[in-house]
Amino acid sequence: MGLGMQQRQVEGAPLVYHMDKTEGAPWVLLLHAAFVDHRMFRTQVEAFRGRYSVVAVDILGHGGSTEARRGDSLESMASWLNALLDAEGADVAHVVGVSLGGVLAQDFACAYPERVASLACFGAYDITRPDPELLKANGAAQMAMVGKALVSVQWFAEANKAISAYTERAQQEFYELNLGFPKRSLRHLAALGKLVGKHEPCPRAYPLLIGCGEHDLPLELEAVQAWAASEPGSQVVVVEDAGHCANMDAPDRFNEALLQFWASGE
Repeated sequence: MGLGMQQRQVEGAPLVYHMDKTEGAPWVLLLHAAFVDHRMFRTQVEAFRGRYSVVAVDILGHGGSTEARRGDSLESMASWLNALLDAEGADVAHVVGVSLGGVLAQDFACAYPERVASLACFGAYDITRPDPELLKANGAAQMAMVGKALVSVQWFAEANKAISAYTERAQQEFYELNLGFPKRSLRHLAALGKLVGKHEPCPRAYPLLIGCGEHDLPLELEAVQAWAASEPGSQVVVVEDAGHCANMDAPDRFNEALLQFWASGE
């Protein structure tokens, strides 16, 4: 499932990213969900090609970013993304994250707000105002899935696809990507909790879009509404005919929502 992008690596870091550059175009930074890689954004890369310079990252422990060194952690992702933008000469970027990518997108935006043209998070929750009940439920679900992964990645991927996508097509695509996730990378996800509550809520100088699929878990739908209520200037989108990874289930609706959001901030 090649995307026809240039593969590069952040100097001095294990972070591999894939780029489709259009000279003079605004930058888009895509951060994927857990257990897959940058290829989950296949349809976004195709849709935005020629209009935007698109960077799709392989998050630490995923895709090409598995050669971690001692001390490498998801806590370093924000600084690596900042270095990535420096290396490509991008002053700012539209940052888009799905699920795990939505958490990392927020961490980056809080740490480097001057690099953010806009922030769009789908299937995520507000890491600056953590909900204990949501975190407890997420933690229990994650432990159950990790248990499956330790026994068999195939068993894990089969169970995970039903949670992560709604349509049969997207479930199969997610499943095939999930099969490539190495068990040894599970250790990196343990640092995710350190990003929650790390930053204090503060006024945003950039537009915020909060979204999820209409068939995502009820707890996620509640988290989106609660987050939006705490950020009066934000925009909200619930993507029809989509589950947790809305970009895979309903790519046309997802892409149009992003294009409209970016245009509204111009």
